[in-house]
Amino acid sequence: MKQRLLSLDVLRGLTIIMMTIVNNPGDWGHVYAPLLHAEWHGCTPTDLVFPTFLFIVGISIVLATPQKSWNATVVQKIVTRTLRIFCLGVFYGFFSRIHMFGLEGLPLLGIRLVFTAIVVVALFADYDRKWQFITALSIFLVMMVLAFGGFEQFKTVRIPGVLQRIAVVYLIASLLYLRSGWVTQAIVGVVLLLGYWGMMTLIPVPGVGAANLDKGTNLAAWLDNLLLPGHLWATSKTWDPEGLLSTIPAIGTGIAGLLIGTLLRANMDKNKRVMYLLMAALGGIALGWLWSLAFPLNKALWTSSFVLYAAGWALLCLALLYYIIDVKGYSGWTTFFVIFGVNPMVVFFFSGLIVRILNAVKVTNPTGAEMDFVPYLYQYQISPLFSDPMNASLAYALLYLTLWFAILVILYRNKLVFKV
Repeated sequence: MKQRLLSLDVLRGLTIIMMTIVNNPGDWGHVYAPLLHAEWHGCTPTDLVFPTFLFIVGISIVLATPQKSWNATVVQKIVTRTLRIFCLGVFYGFFSRIHMFGLEGLPLLGIRLVFTAIVVVALFADYDRKWQFITALSIFLVMMVLAFGGFEQFKTVRIPGVLQRIAVVYLIASLLYLRSGWVTQAIVGVVLLLGYWGMMTLIPVPGVGAANLDKGTNLAAWLDNLLLPGHLWATSKTWDPEGLLSTIPAIGTGIAGLLIGTLLRANMDKNKRVMYLLMAALGGIALGWLWSLAFPLNKALWTSSFVLYAAGWALLCLALLYYIIDVKGYSGWTTFFVIFGVNPMVVFFFSGLIVRILNAVKVTNPTGAEMDFVPYLYQYQISPLFSDPMNASLAYALLYLTLWFAILVILYRNKLVFKV
């Protein structure tokens, strides 16, 4: 039967909580430094959020697979899940670009919500597994045709993204786990990290010159702009933090999860397991830091040093939670985190979407000007309550987190778990 660890659910919940907070400040100009990504090289607590989730994906693959089985049905199930996650991520970029019949305001929002409902229901309706695969593949192909078929409103829709990277890492890590043992997995992980280091530091960048790790002129940025021009992160336009080449080491993050998942399933004394987890965690942090002297920690490039460093910190958190919860049995405090941890994809997909939906509602501010609802809520309802704009910005993020807690409590109490 499938093995489930309460400590892992708690870590997943903590990761989702952090993601919600750091992605939704009231004012991006006033955010406490630990809640911001590093400007380029370096690593903040916020930079550790996404790799921690990918690390958990790898562990979950092992715990959810009590027996390895390789056949057409299993592979189809993995590919279907990959397409579902990928399609959700791409559709997020499509949402605000849907325009029909010249509609604006709330009528246009209604049209967008109808399309959202159609896509979500089509992807997750409970029907024959073969048709689930066909439907997911069809939605994927339709979106690719819209993105690359010369349609004006979709010609700059973003293709890479957080959910898309999760999908790719899940696909490759799952197939690797089913077809290999932990030694092979470790070797593949090392090869990927060393290979990426070599590509980024040794291969000259066409049109630029020598290999470099600078923003926008490195090999990863060049490849993103070559293969996905116009379909990259809106902030940079010419490169993407979840781009193509940097997905290679991200797979290494998933493989690190596979290795730890195997350790968690091994038949050994729990205290001995904790010791191994702590040794691996401290080793990852130390090796990542040492490697960063030559290959700097960089979340946007997902450098190989960052993979080891981030996995080490994620594992250190898991080891401590495992000892407290699963070894010592102190679990009475965990429900709050579990509530966030059991429906992560709901939060991933809808947390940003809800903000866009709310901003479709226009309100009149005290000066008589019309503005989006979310900026109005922050500027005129929340910010005036605080003398420090940093605290006001954080308060808004916590308010949004509270909204999500209310939504997830309803799902949790009704035993509604939405698995992709």
